[in-house]
Amino acid sequence: MNQNKAVDIELTKYVAEFVVETAFADLSTEVIELGKKSILDGFGLALSGSVAKSGELVRQHLGDLGLADGAATVIGGGRKVAPRFAAFANGVGIHADDYDDTQLAVAKDRVYGLLTHPTAPALPAAFAIGELVRSSGKDFMLAYHLGVEVECKIAEAIAPRHYQTGFHATATCGTFAAAAASARLMGFDVATTQRALSIAGSQSAGLRENFGTMTKPFHAGRSSESGVAAAQFASYGWTATPRILEAPRGFFAAAGGGYDQSAIFDKLGAPWTFANPGISIKPHPSGSLTHPGMTEMLRLIKEHGIRAEDVKHVRVGTNSNMPNALIHHRPKDELQAKFSMEFCMAILLLEGRAGLNEFTDAAVEREDVKAMIEKVDFVIDDEAEAAGYHLMTTLIDIELKDGRKISGRADFGKGSPAFPMSYDEVAGKFRENAEFAGMSRSKADEIVELVRGLENLRTLDDLSARLISVA
Repeated sequence: MNQNKAVDIELTKYVAEFVVETAFADLSTEVIELGKKSILDGFGLALSGSVAKSGELVRQHLGDLGLADGAATVIGGGRKVAPRFAAFANGVGIHADDYDDTQLAVAKDRVYGLLTHPTAPALPAAFAIGELVRSSGKDFMLAYHLGVEVECKIAEAIAPRHYQTGFHATATCGTFAAAAASARLMGFDVATTQRALSIAGSQSAGLRENFGTMTKPFHAGRSSESGVAAAQFASYGWTATPRILEAPRGFFAAAGGGYDQSAIFDKLGAPWTFANPGISIKPHPSGSLTHPGMTEMLRLIKEHGIRAEDVKHVRVGTNSNMPNALIHHRPKDELQAKFSMEFCMAILLLEGRAGLNEFTDAAVEREDVKAMIEKVDFVIDDEAEAAGYHLMTTLIDIELKDGRKISGRADFGKGSPAFPMSYDEVAGKFRENAEFAGMSRSKADEIVELVRGLENLRTLDDLSARLISVA
C-alpha cells in the first residue's frame, strides 16, 4: 500500500475533476444499459423495502421530525420531504432486504461482494437532488454513474483492513457516492465539489457488527443522506479540507491504514466499474456471498431431482473471508437468515426457491427448517481459499440417505457479470418486488418502460408520480 508518497497526489481534486468534467457522452451504450438495470432494481427494492418493518419505522421517524412537504419522493411512502430525508428513507428501503446490487473486486486481496452495494447510497441521492433541480433523465443517469464510480474505486483502493476489521464499506464509501452525485446535479465547480467530498468524509461511518439487524440498511440510508447534506453545506460555503482522501489524517489513512493509489488515480471511468469488472444484481434477498452456493444448489436440485427428505448431510466450503460476513449459523429471525449460509441451503432444499416470501421470521421459526439447518456444515475449504478472495468460490457436497454423493462448485452466482440477468429478467424481479409492496402490474409495467427509456425523459416527474405510492 502506498501510504506516504500518495499524499503528493492531489487525489481529492482528481476525483472532483472527474465528477465535474465527465459528460453523458463519455458513458458507453454498454455502461448506460447496465446502469438502467441497477436503477430499475434499486427502485423495485425501495418499493419492497417500504413495506418492511424498517420502512414503517423510517416513516415514523419522518413524522416525528415534523417535516413540511419537500421536493423529493419517499418511494412507496406516499409523501415528499426534503432531499436529505428522502435519500435516507430510500437508501434504507433499497438495502432493507439485502437484495441490492454488489460491487465486484479487482485485486485478489479485495473481497468479492464485500466492497460495496453501490446503488443503495448513490441512487437515492441522485434521485432526490434530481427531483429538486428538475434534472433530465440523462443528467440523473450521469450523476448516478458518477456516484457509483467514485464509490467503487474508493472501495477498491482502500486497504482491505478497512472491511476486515469492521467497517461497512457501503456506509463509508457510499457517503462519497452520494456527495459526488449530488455535487454534479447541483452544478458545482471543482473546488466546491472537493469541499462536498470532504464534508462527506467526516460523516463516513458504519460498523459490520450490526449486520443482521435493521442498522445495516440504516447505514445505507445514512450514507446517502450524509452525501446529500454534505453537498448542500458545500453550496452554502461551508469550509472543509481540499484533500480528505489522501491526507495523513484523511479517510484512507484513518479508516484503512493506507490505500493503493494505482487502484483509483487515473482509473475513474477507465474503465467504468459497470463495464469491468462489473456489478452483480442479486437473485435472492440475502448476503451476496451466499449466491454462488445458492445458484449451484438450485442447479444440483434440478439436475439430480434432490428431495429434502432424502438429504443426510450437506457440506458447504468457502474461503475464510466468507464466514467473516455470514456470521449467523443458527439464525433467530429473517434478518439474521440473510447472513446464514446454512439457512440459505436449507430453504432451497425445502422449497426450491428463496425470494422475499421465503426470508421471513415465520420461515426461520419452522421446525423443518431448523432440522435441515442442522444437516448443513459451513466450513473453510482449502480449494476455495486458494482460489482468492476476489472470487466467491463455493464447493457443495451433498450426501443422500441412499448413499449417493453429489458435488458442485461455483465461483459466481446468477446475476453476476459472468452469469448476468437481462433487462427483462431484472424487470421480472422489479415486478415481484413491486407486487410484494402492493403495486399493480400495470403501474409496475409503466415504471419498467420509463426506466428503459430513461435518457428520453425531460424531467423525473413521471417516475416520481408512479413511485411515490403503491396505490
